[in-house]
Amino acid sequence: MSRRSGILEFAVLGLLRESPMHGYELRKRLNTSLGVFRAFSYGTLYPCLKTLVASGWLIEEPGNTQEDPLAAPLTGRRAKIVYRLTAEGKEHFEDLLSQTGPDAYEDEHFAARFAFFGQTSRDVRMRVLEGRRSRLEERLEKMRASLVRTRERLDDYTLELQRHGMESVEREVRWLNELIESERAGRDLGGPESRSAAQQDTSGATGGLPRPGDGPRTDPPGDTTT
Repeated sequence: MSRRSGILEFAVLGLLRESPMHGYELRKRLNTSLGVFRAFSYGTLYPCLKTLVASGWLIEEPGNTQEDPLAAPLTGRRAKIVYRLTAEGKEHFEDLLSQTGPDAYEDEHFAARFAFFGQTSRDVRMRVLEGRRSRLEERLEKMRASLVRTRERLDDYTLELQRHGMESVEREVRWLNELIESERAGRDLGGPESRSAAQQDTSGATGGLPRPGDGPRTDPPGDTTT
């Protein structure tokens, strides 16, 4: 299983843990709620769903009369199928949530993992956040060293582009520091205390949530259809 298809399967299981959905609704949720999937192809979702069904993690059930326009080009008919998480699928998703290996720190994986932090235990959230911060600090150190070596050979625009990249990483490190501090203090982002603090904050902060340009940088994945 490729890394990107693994991310998609993780996200599908996570969304279906919230409630059963038909394919079109699932596609919209992936597109609007999880930016990392904004560019994945129409032909990618249904093979992923079929794989999860074959693995026993999802079941297909007859839906209502609402049509699923995405399935029509693939099946030649209008599908009315609702996908529901099985007990085995829920257990598998919870196992995935508990994993804190190096993959969880990479750009696309981290974005997907962070989207489901509300379903993740605090200790796992801490390990993922700290791992991500460590990964970015290593990246930042390499970027600074590269800039020192090459700055005399770069024109002003290339130099400015490199500085912009460094500033983006530095902003995310600061954001991660804020999140880690909140986790250590036992504060959840979605709690009333956090919302109140965000409303009272006049410094431009967003209560720990990433602002445009401040959050994880994720290049949209391409077509993972095999």
